[in-house]
Amino acid sequence: MAPDGWEFKKLEDLCRPNAPITYGVLKPGEFYQGGIPLLQIKDLRDGCVLTDDLHLISPALDEEYKRSRILKNDILISLVGTIGRIAKYSGDSAANIHRNIGRIRSDCHEYLYYFLTSNCAQNEIGGSSSGSSQSALNLSTLRSMKIPTPPLAEQKKIAQILATWDKAITTTEQLIAISKQQKKALMQQLLTGKKRLRDKNEVRFSGEWKTTTLGQIGEIKSAGVDKKIVEGETPVRLLNFTDVFKRSFIYSNELNHWVTAPESKVSGCDVRLGDVFFTPSSETKDEAGIPAVAAEDIRNCCYSYHVVRFRIREQWDLNFKAYAFTTPEFRKQVDQLADGSGQRYVVSQNAFRSISITYPSYDEQIAIGRTLRIAEDEIKIFQKKLCYLKQEKKALMQQLLTGKRRVQIN
Repeated sequence: MAPDGWEFKKLEDLCRPNAPITYGVLKPGEFYQGGIPLLQIKDLRDGCVLTDDLHLISPALDEEYKRSRILKNDILISLVGTIGRIAKYSGDSAANIHRNIGRIRSDCHEYLYYFLTSNCAQNEIGGSSSGSSQSALNLSTLRSMKIPTPPLAEQKKIAQILATWDKAITTTEQLIAISKQQKKALMQQLLTGKKRLRDKNEVRFSGEWKTTTLGQIGEIKSAGVDKKIVEGETPVRLLNFTDVFKRSFIYSNELNHWVTAPESKVSGCDVRLGDVFFTPSSETKDEAGIPAVAAEDIRNCCYSYHVVRFRIREQWDLNFKAYAFTTPEFRKQVDQLADGSGQRYVVSQNAFRSISITYPSYDEQIAIGRTLRIAEDEIKIFQKKLCYLKQEKKALMQQLLTGKRRVQIN
């Protein structure tokens, strides 16, 4: 039942009469230098159209498919494979679309765009797909899709409200990107000694840094624990590849995998505050040798053969450990040592032991670690804000686009 003053309309009835919903070019052919941009599903991302690396078709082929040319504010929807991906074209230049994209041209494109990206519409689109080997959305199904449609003034108000949230989300994403770049620059300067901080007496650090290998200052060890559950063995949490990959710190409450292991194995692969873990193997070279540091003693825990533990015998600052093994110099050594002769790129324990590392005094480590931790915490604050904004927008869309919450029209 439609809300008061609303009505359900077919999607095709909301389109301009001279521009029915259509798909595009069936066989684009080879890249045509200086030709017309042809949008494909890969070019639709996060509601926008990516303009880098577009395929170009000949003007003659574009003329043959002139019915599927796109204009500014046209809504595009993926029809094959990953169906229901929505984007709005904001460009002014001539372009066309591939056969696997549908074009929707409507005077109420602001409201329609938000509705088609809502959970309600996406669920319906997903349920309407067909195809045994590859999902596909039929144009006739898309055209007959029922859209809850408020009066034009209410449509515009709803779109205006949601656009405000989009602007806040975009701003926060930009702040995250800027903060990451600033942190990256800081790491490059501080972790190489190009920039020296000041100590607690405001005197700039000036001592020489020490260069050695990982094997000379610590123990590299792999546990070899797997995920089998064996009766009679001790149940323990498992620190695995995913607990290390793309993290700076490892916390006990974030470990969610359990296995059983012999008591001798458990005692030999404990996890202590300050232990550094690396991913020794991966399907791609750039994912091998990624570090993370245990931010606390983790009891009743083992680590799997998918990670290696580096326990430093010297006194190192905890925060400094989280960043010291991420420099371009360190990554270059990992890349050179990663053996890709098998199905995965593997860095052996002996290879890890041979990697050289240059580091400052403990006091300077503390200053560097504190500075980089502050930069990382700032990024996390923005990321939490971004998550909140997206969740709130999602909830608001559910209310506004179904009429459960009505807007005030001046």
